[in-house]
Amino acid sequence: MANKIQKLIQYFRKKNIRVLLSMCFTFVAVAGVLLIGTSLFIRFRTANEATVEETHKRIVEQVNLGLDSYLRSIMKVSDVMYFRVIKNCDMLEEGFNSDMNLLYEANRDSLVSIAVFKRDGSLVDAVPLAFLKQTAHPEKQGWFLDAVTKIENLHFSTPHVQNLFNDADYRYRWVVSLSRAIELTYGGKTESGVLLVDMNFTGIEQLFRNAKLGDTGYLYLINNKGEIIYHPRQQLIYSNLEQENNQVAAAYEDGSHIEEFLGEKRMVTVKTVGYTGWKIIGVTPMADMWKDTFQIHIFVLFILLFTSLLLFVANGFISSKIADPILELEKSVKELERGYLDIPIAIGGTHEIRHLGETIQSMVQQMRKLMEDIVIQQEEKRKSEFDALQSQIHPHFLYNTLDSIVWMVENERYEEAIVMVTSLAGFFRIGLSKGKNIITVEDELKHAKNYITIQSMRFRDRFTFQIDAQPEVLGMATIKLIIQPLLENAVYHGMEYLDGEGKIQVNAYLHGQELYIDVIDNGIGIPQEKIEELLKRDTIHRGKGSGIGLRNVHERIQCYFGEEYGLSIYSEPDEGTMIRIRLPQKQYTEDAAVRGEFL
Repeated sequence: MANKIQKLIQYFRKKNIRVLLSMCFTFVAVAGVLLIGTSLFIRFRTANEATVEETHKRIVEQVNLGLDSYLRSIMKVSDVMYFRVIKNCDMLEEGFNSDMNLLYEANRDSLVSIAVFKRDGSLVDAVPLAFLKQTAHPEKQGWFLDAVTKIENLHFSTPHVQNLFNDADYRYRWVVSLSRAIELTYGGKTESGVLLVDMNFTGIEQLFRNAKLGDTGYLYLINNKGEIIYHPRQQLIYSNLEQENNQVAAAYEDGSHIEEFLGEKRMVTVKTVGYTGWKIIGVTPMADMWKDTFQIHIFVLFILLFTSLLLFVANGFISSKIADPILELEKSVKELERGYLDIPIAIGGTHEIRHLGETIQSMVQQMRKLMEDIVIQQEEKRKSEFDALQSQIHPHFLYNTLDSIVWMVENERYEEAIVMVTSLAGFFRIGLSKGKNIITVEDELKHAKNYITIQSMRFRDRFTFQIDAQPEVLGMATIKLIIQPLLENAVYHGMEYLDGEGKIQVNAYLHGQELYIDVIDNGIGIPQEKIEELLKRDTIHRGKGSGIGLRNVHERIQCYFGEEYGLSIYSEPDEGTMIRIRLPQKQYTEDAAVRGEFL
């Protein structure tokens, strides 16, 4: 696994920025499209399921309303028969057959029979048939026993064939029996009995058959014990040729449920029928719900693929527009590395890349000018030593800086490259100072900041730096390039062998009538015997960096301001070093700077 990852890393390292940008843009775009597509797909699927669920709830509710109305009509027949007919009739004086017949005729579409029995099961009266079979034993049937044992309730039975009465046509219908306990009056005395109202089961069948739940969905009806009252495949279930999850469904609360039965995932919608404890169960296979959205899924997939293709083409075009100017600029920088300073710098692309190219071009122009100035200044006498200061930068500093810039560009760290190029340009701009040796302390501190920023980025943040100056110091006059050599000394000598994080601090402040600039580091320090040699005129200072040296700065300051000014060095081995610049307080003016003198 590690070898595969290493090979993948090596593969991407060999690719140029154009290919990498195109691959990255395409990957991010396609990932975004897939994420959005997946989110839309899930949202659509969820919304579709919610819509189907709500539709099924409405259908089940409509069936419930129809069934409730049907059952209420049968219950009303039972109430009328009992409370208005039986309770108002003394069986020794009169019968209630005529009233029973009227009630039956008024509701014959939904009724099969009305019958009244005594507690021992003997028939009192019945319509339309009035003769019990000899083999009939009503007192042993469930509807009768329920009425006798639970006299306070109405009792609905499961569907069964009613064959209590002799029928000349031998018609035995499927019925659902509604039974209740009643009191019969005989000569002012009462005795218990049972009222039976048989409703036609076809009325319930018709309600459920007319309701449709999609292509393969269906409705069935169970009692509170889970026994099936109606099912579209009822005969197959009774014959054990098919199965239904009715016992589990009996425990479901009203609402929608997701279940898995016989390996099929399906949505079950439940509604309890009032007064009976029956439950209407709506079943819809989930595959049936998802089948309706197949074409929409194909269309969404096509849109995603088409969008991904467009993004791939667009990303290739955009990446080329971004990468090509960078690659051209890289070629120019490589030519600079080889020492060809006269080549034109490629400038193009976005604003940031053009700015980078223009900055490098400005840097190269300044480099050429500096190199020309070096030749001229080396031919001058004492004053030329001061003018030559800005051009005595060690070539390795510049080339190492350019190498760092190239590395940043190649690694797409454009913001850091811009910062480094801008700092380098600012470093040279202040270093040139239009040929003036006298500048403000503010410009000298900016020059120092540009230099230390470049070094900080080159050394990968091995040290931190801070520059603090009193506001009144910034307008004071100083000769240029006196802080940068001290910073260079702190970086190359103080930080090189430091174990831990380095810190460099520059403080500029007024004290009395004098201006002080302290450069402090927490480096390895300088031995005392070496400190005494550093500022002596006959000491040859050799070391890394620009080659200017502390002695050069010290002598230039004394040349301008006198022997009482210059550098002081305070150092302790393994503790750090502080080099203090001491200058007179002189306000900067443009005229004095041009003439090379202070007021």
